Amino acid sequence: MNLHRVVTVGKELQVQKLARNISEELFVADDTLDALDIAGNVNPELIIFDHHFKPAHIREFLDAANEINCDIPVVVVGSGNEKKTDWHTEFIEAGICNYLNDWQDKNRLEQIINKIKNVPVQQETKSHLEQDFFAESCADSFTIVGQSQATRDKLKMIKLVAASRCNPVLIIGETGTGKELAARAIHHLRHPKEEFVAVNCAALTANLLESELFGHVKGSFTGADREKTGLLELAGNGALFLDEISEMPMDLQAKLLRVLQERTFRKVGGVKNITCNATIIASSNRNLYKEAQENRFRRDLYYRLNICPIAIAPLRAVRRKKDIKMLAEYFLRMSTVCPEKVGKINSFTGLAIEALQKHDWPGNVRELKNVVERAIILETTDKIGLTSIIINTSELFDLPDKLETTDSVGDFSLAQAERGLIEKALQETGWQKTKAASLLGITRATLYAKLRQYNIEKGSYVAAQAKNEDLQPSSYQFAETA
Repeated sequence: MNLHRVVTVGKELQVQKLARNISEELFVADDTLDALDIAGNVNPELIIFDHHFKPAHIREFLDAANEINCDIPVVVVGSGNEKKTDWHTEFIEAGICNYLNDWQDKNRLEQIINKIKNVPVQQETKSHLEQDFFAESCADSFTIVGQSQATRDKLKMIKLVAASRCNPVLIIGETGTGKELAARAIHHLRHPKEEFVAVNCAALTANLLESELFGHVKGSFTGADREKTGLLELAGNGALFLDEISEMPMDLQAKLLRVLQERTFRKVGGVKNITCNATIIASSNRNLYKEAQENRFRRDLYYRLNICPIAIAPLRAVRRKKDIKMLAEYFLRMSTVCPEKVGKINSFTGLAIEALQKHDWPGNVRELKNVVERAIILETTDKIGLTSIIINTSELFDLPDKLETTDSVGDFSLAQAERGLIEKALQETGWQKTKAASLLGITRATLYAKLRQYNIEKGSYVAAQAKNEDLQPSSYQFAETA
């Protein structure tokens, strides 16, 4: 099913070819001004930008289109080699309806066309990405990955709060659980075309944070050589995200409380009241109730924030364990940490996934993403194996010392590690080679070839915790066959 009219912006021939295949009439624009002129005249159903445009360009185009009441879905097609891992998120925040990784991402493009045509999307025709990673059809707006009950409950609460007039909003959760992502989701659902402004309350001194939030007038203090607009004012009708609000100084907490109650504020050194229309979203990785009880956080501010808090479960929670595999596969799919490996590493071995699921993840999703990207850098095959899953980075620093203590580099080799993994898999499966091959993520024929290569026979696996402690390639330890 094709669209009637489509506009492409840019000179990328592959993007024009892609658009030609889905449209009855194709219009090509060189830049945003040309695209705006064409859109106003032909009223297309879709506008496609190539990867040469940045989020700022898209935002300017959409603002200009909004002024002439030109409301047309916009899609950006990446090159597939973008080095910035959160690039697609910035485009979504700029106001586009979707982002394609490259011109070959036809599944997601088909989904976009169906939405434009108001064709019901059946489960079997949903994009592979959405089918695999998202609890609900939210891929077009915010990338909250997971299908566990904890993630479904979180999404439900985000939608309930976003649909209400709850202001302020409090999000609580450990470091790395995705509090800012939840805040951006609320913002996108409530006022997608407005500004989202974020500030880390722990990163600034008390005076600097006050100036950042409220702004200041010229001459209000030493060094104030010009007037400054504060973030409360910059947020406008959008959202102001106060990350780690528990780190905000007590005297500044009192001033924030007044803003929340009166919905007005003054710049530092100013006398004019300024109306605050923004949704205030605060986050904390600490127990604010306990902080308030111990007088480290203002009780009145805590009770003002605690209207309908959104709690985000850590990855180690039983109700969220199911998300670990999905998150790892999503990060693998979306990562551009090694552009030359994009699309070449496509999965994890069974032992690698098992190692990820056994870890407690004190750093939560952020830590998991780092581990996956580290594995991508280290991996030399098309599947991420256990030897590339290095959770404790001290192992990387200890490796040269370990090599120096051995007789030769050959005493610590990839071959030895591979042999150890094969023996471990056979041991765990009771030497059932089909199951062992499946656990290792290789074919039965490959396993037989490896058995002949390393002359592995039943009983060759030996638990050698003491003897070979410095030679372990992972959380398991292996001994060489005598």
